[in-house]
Amino acid sequence: MQWEKLLTRKRLGKNESEELTEKTRTCFQQDYDRLVFSSPFRRLKDKTQVFPLSKHDYVPTRLIHSLEVSCVGRSLGSLVGRKIIERHQKKLKGFDASDFGDIVSAACLAHDLGNPPFGHAGEGAIAKAFELWDNKNEHNLTDAQRKDFKKFVPKLLTNSY
Repeated sequence: MQWEKLLTRKRLGKNESEELTEKTRTCFQQDYDRLVFSSPFRRLKDKTQVFPLSKHDYVPTRLIHSLEVSCVGRSLGSLVGRKIIERHQKKLKGFDASDFGDIVSAACLAHDLGNPPFGHAGEGAIAKAFELWDNKNEHNLTDAQRKDFKKFVPKLLTNSY
């Protein structure tokens, strides 16, 4: 593994890495915060998390689900980070187990961004609807646009609907 590349403190569009000097938040924590304050993340509050019939008096949203997953991810990431740092002490000087937790937490927070309503069933329904629409040949799509629609869902899912 190239830990220096995986754990870079250099951010996209910046010329220099963001070292923790006088800052109170690491760049990994800032990444998490950027997600929390983003519009796509906030829109998850309006999307229902797919669930079996619930015995609770609330309907979970993808926003709440993503926050819960993020909390678990942070803990697991920190546990694994501690072991990785123990094994690669020389390469990972200046990193902390919590850095791994922050990275995993941010990834968990973003895991539902961009997914259509109703999860994989929604993806399959969209793919099937496009297939039916495309078969009518009542459109002026370019080959590239058609390819984008067909790649929207893995072939495995489109065949099951």
